[in-house]
Amino acid sequence: MNTQLLAEFPELGHLSRQDLEDLLTDQEYFQAVFMGLPRVQAMLQSVVELGRANEAIANKNLSLRDSLFRLRSETQQAFDEAKALEARSKQLEREQKELHQRYTASFLLMRLRHATTALEEQSESTATSFVQGTPSDGNGSPMDVEDFIRTFKEQRVQYHKRAIWGEQWAAGKVTWPEH
Repeated sequence: MNTQLLAEFPELGHLSRQDLEDLLTDQEYFQAVFMGLPRVQAMLQSVVELGRANEAIANKNLSLRDSLFRLRSETQQAFDEAKALEARSKQLEREQKELHQRYTASFLLMRLRHATTALEEQSESTATSFVQGTPSDGNGSPMDVEDFIRTFKEQRVQYHKRAIWGEQWAAGKVTWPEH
């Protein structure tokens, strides 16, 4: 009997035609013969071995579970700390930039010009108060001549010093080292 069935499953070659027909009709007989085939036995053995290997891997994973959770927690803490340090670094860079901005040449020139203008207005106010005889020092009495001369002279000397610095700076004769 040379059929395609026997060509693919030579293990069934010892069965008679009646046995082959019984395989088709009797489910229990089919299961018994099928499970007895060497290929099926090898496959079942492979399934059992894979099951054992999976169980061993699962047990190993369970044994590593606590250390993995601890490692994850430590990693999260390190990540959070790194993020906080990064934010702090950005804040410090902003503060450093703001502090450095206060000492740039252009900012210092602007401050000099504002101080010069304020000092000029203050000296003019002192002169106006003296001429009008109104109190300028807040104690209720007008300034005497000597106090006026001393105060006005100090204010004007300071004003002219600042004005000269501003003119020198505008003329490019003042340089500031940039850091």
